[in-house]
Amino acid sequence: MERRQSQRNHMKMTSRVGAVVGTLLLVTLSSAAAFVAPRTNSFRNRVQLHMGVGTTLKRVKDSVLSKERSREDLKIGIAGFYDRSSKLWEDVWGEHMHHGYYVPVDRTDHQQAQVDLIDEVLKWAHVGEDDAIKPKTVVDVGCGIGGSSRHMARKYGSETRGITLSPYQAGRGNELAKEQGLSSDLVSFQVADALDMPFDSNSFDLVWSLESGEHMPDKPTFVQELLRVAVPGTGRIILVTWCHRDLEEGETCLTPKEEKLLAKINRAYYLPKWCSVNDYVELLEKNGAENIERDDWSHIIAPFWKAVIRSSLNFKSVLGLLKSGFSTQRGAYAMFLMLRGFNKGLIKFGLITCTKKAE
Repeated sequence: MERRQSQRNHMKMTSRVGAVVGTLLLVTLSSAAAFVAPRTNSFRNRVQLHMGVGTTLKRVKDSVLSKERSREDLKIGIAGFYDRSSKLWEDVWGEHMHHGYYVPVDRTDHQQAQVDLIDEVLKWAHVGEDDAIKPKTVVDVGCGIGGSSRHMARKYGSETRGITLSPYQAGRGNELAKEQGLSSDLVSFQVADALDMPFDSNSFDLVWSLESGEHMPDKPTFVQELLRVAVPGTGRIILVTWCHRDLEEGETCLTPKEEKLLAKINRAYYLPKWCSVNDYVELLEKNGAENIERDDWSHIIAPFWKAVIRSSLNFKSVLGLLKSGFSTQRGAYAMFLMLRGFNKGLIKFGLITCTKKAE
């Protein structure tokens, strides 16, 4: 209980710091934009500046007011968002594009915390508890630049395949694997859709999805694909994803205020409608999954938000954000909306694991 209270206090402090940082970040970006703009009285440059401001305002309006995106728009938007933002993330945080494991809550070795999250999730899901159940084949669904894939390939010696919608991420993942001495036979990455994976059925001992499920516009198809490519009987699925809270007894939907907040986040991060952990469990049960387990690690990853905010308070991060374009800047600002939902108990960091039914 004391640990959880401490973590809640961290979350509240992070929210307050976040509001200040968000304001400073917007001011800094505006000042930087003014600094780098050509200081000239020529008519041509004034017209270009006016057009640039007009375009930016249009994109801001679109991010706030536009309706929910179509599946194809989401697919294109996700690829573009990560093509533009992944280098900045790697420059600041390294190869792991996910949260960290904060036990104890005051740890400051943030990149190791990211690695520990992978290992602790694997341990929680009973993966590799003995040599007989170490996965020989792994697919990383929504792999980022491949940090988890390469880690598991080294940890288990497993043939690991990663898929992403981002050409930049797939290319960078393969570059890093080569730099780290991992052959393409052992680890490789490609551009592919998680809702239509280019793999044979019954192919993988471990199907791994870490912080990518929230991007899936068709959750039933996503769950079906995760199960399809798993080996019958022993194939394990691990799904770690952002969800909204489970509905209380008697509720049929979230409150209008909660829906409005999530809709704003969706515009920034190219997300479809959210679902709950309970929704995922019901989908897995419907598709015959066995040995289903779930957990809520929201309190365990909470300090990572504070670390991300602190990392933005340096010249390198601000300059990188300025260069990365509007969608990345919008995503950085939306982080504070995520914090708001997180602190209100609306947004949850859910863990789900199960095995595929034997044929």
